[in-house]
Amino acid sequence: MANAIRFLAVDAVDRANSGHPGMPMGMADVATVLFTRFLKFDPSDPAWPDRDRFVLSAGHGSMLLYALLYLAGYEGVTLEEIRSFRQWGSKTPGHPEYGHTPGVETTTGPLGQGIATAVGMALAERMANARHGDELVDHFTYVIAGDGCLMEGISHEAISLAGHLKLGKLIVLFDDNQISIDGATSLSCSDNQLARFAASNWSVRRIDGHDPAAIATAIGEERETDRPSLIACRTVIGYGSPARQGTEKAHGNPLGREETAATRTKLNWSFPPFEVPDPILSAWRDVGAGGRRTHQAWQDRRRNLSSSRREAFDEALGGALPGAYERALDEIRTRFAAARPDIATRQASQQVLQGIVPALPSLIGGSADLTHSNLTLASQTSVTSKSFRGAYVHYGVREHGMAAAMNGIALHGGFVPYGGTFLAFADYSRPAIRLAALMGVRVIHVMTHDSIGLGEDGPTHQPVEQLASLRAIPNLLVFRPADAIETLEAWDCAIRSERRPSILCLSRQALPTFRSDARGKNRVALGAYIVVTPEDRRDVTLIATGSEVAIAVQASRILAEQGLHAAVVSAPCLELFAEQPDEYRRSVLGNAPRVGIEAAVEGGWSRWLGDTGEYVGMKGFGASAPAKELYRHFGITAEAVALAAVRVRGHSRIEGDVG
Repeated sequence: MANAIRFLAVDAVDRANSGHPGMPMGMADVATVLFTRFLKFDPSDPAWPDRDRFVLSAGHGSMLLYALLYLAGYEGVTLEEIRSFRQWGSKTPGHPEYGHTPGVETTTGPLGQGIATAVGMALAERMANARHGDELVDHFTYVIAGDGCLMEGISHEAISLAGHLKLGKLIVLFDDNQISIDGATSLSCSDNQLARFAASNWSVRRIDGHDPAAIATAIGEERETDRPSLIACRTVIGYGSPARQGTEKAHGNPLGREETAATRTKLNWSFPPFEVPDPILSAWRDVGAGGRRTHQAWQDRRRNLSSSRREAFDEALGGALPGAYERALDEIRTRFAAARPDIATRQASQQVLQGIVPALPSLIGGSADLTHSNLTLASQTSVTSKSFRGAYVHYGVREHGMAAAMNGIALHGGFVPYGGTFLAFADYSRPAIRLAALMGVRVIHVMTHDSIGLGEDGPTHQPVEQLASLRAIPNLLVFRPADAIETLEAWDCAIRSERRPSILCLSRQALPTFRSDARGKNRVALGAYIVVTPEDRRDVTLIATGSEVAIAVQASRILAEQGLHAAVVSAPCLELFAEQPDEYRRSVLGNAPRVGIEAAVEGGWSRWLGDTGEYVGMKGFGASAPAKELYRHFGITAEAVALAAVRVRGHSRIEGDVG
């Protein structure tokens, strides 16, 4: 059964003339024991809620997973798909892709992301179990990870968090083959991985990864621990290849005709390419059939529960927004509209959370040790190793790990995760954010201190390029609300975006609330809209986001005194604005010259400003000083905006100091 995996991988890589045969050949024995004796899955329903999660963190070895899915009988992963490995339109791409191939739990390939995402899955399982009980939620998360996954820094954050929370249903099978692309791992790494994991409160052991009895004993015993487990499986990369096994040459190149033939002889596999003998295939399909029986037993348990428990479970998985959520939004909006508070958008965000968290039990919060700066804690109790009934995770100073764990929580199902840090640290979270966008999963990143407006902490903490950088990621919504009501609407957009991650970029400094509409549609959902409409004509259009909308409004008043009629546009989400009909975009932008205002580098603003427009913003890094002084020094003032408007109009009637 293990050799069936090996030769499907070898043949597929040879046919594609591209891929990584070494890891599937080396880990075939471990994977066979896992799938045949322990893993709880149903090929006829890959999304069954109480299935075990299997994450191939070493995603370059994707043919290991595709071979397993085909052999176990997953619909869609046919022999033809195996033959089409890495080809256009196939369900067997170079690295596993969530949502593309049935049975793939998360997109992997960037090393370390898989194991960190699996921590989120294991955490979600424990939180769901605490809410719904063993009858509905009681499953393991298994990971196959390689040396590269453990070398990446994100693995340290992930294993530290998992050990702290005692995620006992997380088991990592470490492909300990001592080889990386460059050669022996000893070239660059001398870590004692077992000691490292043990120091983070994991249960650890080392076994022979080619001994089925040892593999089974290790997995069986580690399933009984109350801590996450690392099983270091000493394997031979490219196992069975006479000339390449145990060397880096087995990692990322096809074996080729002669070496493949020699490997067939060595392992006594006399069958043609892509042929799995009926007795072996039948044995694998019997494993899949056993999974269907396990699934049916779960369905029977579910039916025997009270209707209230079934409904609560189904509602959590379904993700429908309850009526209480709508009522909470209306109440907060009415309060903001009446009071029109001058508060930071991070404070407005906290007030939104305080209103919607009780109405939306699936909303799971957290912060990378910045709770009292991000203001991400509402009424939730904390998740601890002794109680998973809470709804707030203290991730510690682990932005990399937090972002990936949030992906895992969302992928697990039943929860909408959000987590906070500073916008300047978005680059720590970026690899996981990119994967969330690629997978199309709903995670919400609350990133405060969104500009030079944070002041004295200086340029290390003042984001200038992050907005442009994040906006470059496809399928990601970047919100920069300008007041309390826009903050409320941005939260609503993020929660309703079931197939897109969102970033909420929030201010440290207080901003005036310019909106007073207690009713009406969500205007942030339009991406951009007019907040100041000139009476007679439009001479210039001022487009701003976040804290700079107030500057644009002030600049419009200066221009009005000089006889220039300015429209002011708030653009809290340029991605959503780009998706609006052409007619709406034209009505907002108008035909007059445009000025863009944002306390960040220009990035993609030229699309909205046109050839005749001008941008008022940052051209370099910030500095340490009070916020007002910084805005004045860098020329992001109402006076500077007014002068820019005069320039784009070819007008010279306004003169003054731009600061």
